[in-house]
Amino acid sequence: MEKKNLDWENIGFGYIKTDKRFVANYKNGAWDNGVLTEDDKVVISECAGVLQYAQTCFEGLKAYTTENGQIVMFRPDMNAARMARSCKRLEMPVFPEEKFVDAVAQTVRANMAWVPPFGSGATLYIRPYMFGSSQVIGVKPADEYQFRVFTTPVGPYFKGGAKPLTIKVSDFDRAAPNGTGHIKAGANYAMSLHAIVTAHEEGFAENMYLDAATRTKVEETGGANFLFVTKDGKVVTPKSNSILPSITRRSLMYVAKEYLGLEVEEREVFIDEVKDFAECGLCGTAAVISPVGKVVHHGEEIAFPSGMEKMGDTIQKLYDTLTGIQMGKIEAPKGWIYTIEEV
Repeated sequence: MEKKNLDWENIGFGYIKTDKRFVANYKNGAWDNGVLTEDDKVVISECAGVLQYAQTCFEGLKAYTTENGQIVMFRPDMNAARMARSCKRLEMPVFPEEKFVDAVAQTVRANMAWVPPFGSGATLYIRPYMFGSSQVIGVKPADEYQFRVFTTPVGPYFKGGAKPLTIKVSDFDRAAPNGTGHIKAGANYAMSLHAIVTAHEEGFAENMYLDAATRTKVEETGGANFLFVTKDGKVVTPKSNSILPSITRRSLMYVAKEYLGLEVEEREVFIDEVKDFAECGLCGTAAVISPVGKVVHHGEEIAFPSGMEKMGDTIQKLYDTLTGIQMGKIEAPKGWIYTIEEV
């Protein structure tokens, strides 16, 4: 299939309307079969549950063109399972996991001309989401819902690609200990906007959020999990009930252990020990893994030995291995790669 005529290497991380999107509706206790449509407009009541009480959740995953020209997705079943958990927590009807994967595949197949070519550095970002569509004025769950999937080609999430970032320890809290930090609720991201805008105004790329209960333990940023590397080469990731379980982070930890032979550990990470790590990275679907060169903690600068010029050696190996798996250069663990077949 002929690709769209875009400047693939310079498209940035933003929305570009593609040809088709998937839409399914939940009414009278059941989901319909859903359809692909060219209509990108969402029409709902002014009193819809999503508008009144932010009853919405979403996912994010990517499709890639591999070295041999195939179009694939990375672990969509994990996104389906995570969205199911989000729905249950928000009292929304679960869109069946196997139908989720099929809907995402249908949407990618309908937009194959928009999947960036291999080697361009760009990918096709896939956004499944669900929201309460029926009228709600009392504080309660909606009765009707809509599930949608759209796609958009994107470049790197952070400007400058893999150049190490400078981040700050935030005075704001991302999530309460028994709140919704572990799911992809839209409200989680709405409340983080002021914090990220403030960080950007102060010259930082992102925030490092601490746990809300004690403000002594590292949790995550507004849109990514942390990975740290100790000076003896162990890969460490923070553990908390209010951290979103990143599919990319879990994949990187598997790669570290099974592909690179590194020791890995998921545990509580205290802010006081961050200065003792050799490397730091932010990992998630959008960025895969972005190196952190410096953390500013209320005036104190914590500079990692890996420096501000390039990724540290271990994070570079993790990045190269995982992207090699995604792009078909390295053999993937069973079930990680979902191939989109042309019809």
